[in-house]
Amino acid sequence: MSAWGTSALRVSAGAGAGAGAGAGAGTRARGRGRVRGQVPSRREALRRDRRDDGQVTVEFLGMLPTIIVTLVVLWQLVLVGYTYTLAGNAADEAVRAATAADRGARQGACQEAGRDKLPGAWEGGAGVDCGTGGGYVTADVRIEVPILFPGTVSFPYTVHGHAGAVEEEDD
Repeated sequence: MSAWGTSALRVSAGAGAGAGAGAGAGTRARGRGRVRGQVPSRREALRRDRRDDGQVTVEFLGMLPTIIVTLVVLWQLVLVGYTYTLAGNAADEAVRAATAADRGARQGACQEAGRDKLPGAWEGGAGVDCGTGGGYVTADVRIEVPILFPGTVSFPYTVHGHAGAVEEEDD
């Protein structure tokens, strides 16, 4: 008896707490040949792994369409962003060429410089408009966004670039 007036309970080694308290407590697991809670043997672990052969492949093939669609959308967004960059750069170059040219040759120099700075795949669907007035030279560039592969099919979305500069005075 302990100091509290109860007798101490001894648990025999291997029986564990709750032995005999329920069905299967302290008994072997169904058909596995091992005690519950026991770490599986190497052979059992390998057998279980063989049952899962191909599972990763099946899961990957199930996710493959989602991965491909995500990559295609990201690539298309990259093309849209790059087209915006090209339009802005072409407008800047067109205005720079127009301000450096003589007054009579500004329109031609502006359009030529705007198209010259575009890669071949974007050049086909591009439009460059130049204007002067009020002491300013402006250039507006319109470029169609390609779908997936530049130079093939264009998106029905057009990107605009605009630039302006002050006219240089003739001395």
